[in-house]
Amino acid sequence: MPDIVIMFFLLGVLAGLARSDLVVPKAAYDTLSILLMLTLGLKGGLSLHGQVSWQLLPEVLAVLAVGSVIPFVLYPLLRNAVKLTQANAASVAAHYGSASAGTFAVALAFTEALNLPIAPQTTLYLVLLELPAIVAAIFLHRKVTGNKSGTGAIWHEALTSRGVILLTGGVLIGYWYGPEGSQAIAPLFLGSFKALLALFLLDMGLCASKHLYPLPWHHWRLITFALVAPVFLALVGLAVGLALGLPIGSTLILGCLVASASYIAAPAAIRTAIKEADVGIAIFAALGVTFPFNVLIGIPLYYQLLIWAKA
Repeated sequence: MPDIVIMFFLLGVLAGLARSDLVVPKAAYDTLSILLMLTLGLKGGLSLHGQVSWQLLPEVLAVLAVGSVIPFVLYPLLRNAVKLTQANAASVAAHYGSASAGTFAVALAFTEALNLPIAPQTTLYLVLLELPAIVAAIFLHRKVTGNKSGTGAIWHEALTSRGVILLTGGVLIGYWYGPEGSQAIAPLFLGSFKALLALFLLDMGLCASKHLYPLPWHHWRLITFALVAPVFLALVGLAVGLALGLPIGSTLILGCLVASASYIAAPAAIRTAIKEADVGIAIFAALGVTFPFNVLIGIPLYYQLLIWAKA
């Protein structure tokens, strides 16, 4: 039986498709996303408390490398098979090289429900995958188009985005204060994690339904990509996790993150850096197709693939 939080996503999708007047106000969504990303960061920081060592360096470098390489692999596929323009190909490559905080939260809930072992540094994967793909895709686009403008604005946009600030800040605060120092705020953030995730997914379901009806069949190539690419990207993430000898829960979460696509951090950065790109196309693929696929089908599928690989 699916985790109860998945039902809230389905409720949102069905309400949207039925043209219900159910709406999550923008202010409420902003509050939910802030609380959710802070909670994810805090959970990771608390787990890291007293656990940081140089032994994590190979793992950190491997995750950074995965995020950096994915755009270069996807770009020619998006250009030649999906038939996107140079700007849109770079934009979509950035979104799919980056990661989804929502997918991470669902994958984390999935692993916790199954009591799978998770390494303390697992939340770092989300932080590490946010930036490299965005920067790599922007550099790729500028190289292809011959744009030699400075890179300072790219790094500023990527490093100061809301998701990066909240996740990184939450990790640092949780790491510095530890479980004892965070007791005063633990009930709000940690105790209500599933409730926050359920409400966030309700809104994500409503957002996804806007892209699903009417379904833009003229983007059939992009829809196919958004359904097929996550499976292959998940295999890459799972392979990296197995090669690093990560616990099964951490390996699954890494696979889910690599299979996900950003719809929060990447759009803001790409909209500023690649002005010719239609960010709506990338959001349609990431939020309208890949996110529902991963939440409803992908995460259990990747878990079965991981079990098969370890057998």
